[in-house]
Amino acid sequence: MSLSSRRPEKARIIARSPEARQAAWQRAVADSIRDTSQLFDLLRLEPAGLAAATAAADRFACRLPRRLLDGIATGTAGDPVLRQFLPSGAELEAHEGYTTDPVGDLEAARAAGLLRKYAGRALLITTGACAVHCRYCFRRHFPYAEQHAGRDSWDGALDVLAHATEISEVILSGGDPLMLDDERLAELWRLLAAIPHIRRLRVHTRMPVVIPDRVTAGLLRLLAAPRFATSVVVHVNHSNELAEDAAAALQRLRRAGIGVLNQSVLLRGVNDDTETLCALSEELFAAGVLPYYLHQLDPVAGAAHFAVGEQEAVALVRAMRNRLPGYLVPRLVREVPGASAKEVLAG
Repeated sequence: MSLSSRRPEKARIIARSPEARQAAWQRAVADSIRDTSQLFDLLRLEPAGLAAATAAADRFACRLPRRLLDGIATGTAGDPVLRQFLPSGAELEAHEGYTTDPVGDLEAARAAGLLRKYAGRALLITTGACAVHCRYCFRRHFPYAEQHAGRDSWDGALDVLAHATEISEVILSGGDPLMLDDERLAELWRLLAAIPHIRRLRVHTRMPVVIPDRVTAGLLRLLAAPRFATSVVVHVNHSNELAEDAAAALQRLRRAGIGVLNQSVLLRGVNDDTETLCALSEELFAAGVLPYYLHQLDPVAGAAHFAVGEQEAVALVRAMRNRLPGYLVPRLVREVPGASAKEVLAG
């Protein structure tokens, strides 16, 4: 069995009251692993790779919630979950065409943290903080200190949104918007609700999967509030990420009436085979999540070792279509800077 399809035993669900869940997610964020030598020790990785991993983490910090360790095979640097988050010497290599702003975010900025790319939608960078640092992140070089909407108490972004009456949907991104606590999110909801032409909110987040306790009672009330049609788009690349507590968090969102979609990134050594992609779609749907996009890797500097060629990617999605019903096959897409929409390659 390949590394990409081998599955460690799933984590056990820990029952918590809503109040305990609120405190637990904040503790989990604070207790995340940020030291590469500690990560190597905990997972019993070959020490020969530590120096290169530390050098890569000096450029883009390591961060991993401890609960993810339960789904990672020890002693295996190529584990499909760990590979997404383990700093690597390959990140230090320069490759032609791989840049610090691969999707044109900076050109799309209309105010601090407000990006406009597609008709009728705007993206709000709510925070630069994430609970986990994906090594292929297309915003790993993004200047969050200057470009997040909360730095001026949302005023600049809200002013642009209020005057752009053609915008009906706001996408909350980051970083991860659910790194903001419920009180701060409720404030943002209230401010956006005062803009009458905004009808839909979309929340892009990894938190329900990497720190499931983040799906608190307060968050569910906010997301389910009737003022907006709200959807949550999670980011899962491999079914081994869907431990029982993560699946339970996703199901809590669905029971609250919130639509949940998934977007994945096609990654070499993580999910670049048909069996793994099909298993992911099946397990997502079992948790109440609909597969949405499968992204070609954005060519960000430091991530070239994750790239899968376009022809191979298209073949994988066609193979999925031969095995799964259409609603479980995500669209294979690529983001092209300056284009009016994502380019659909297959699906």
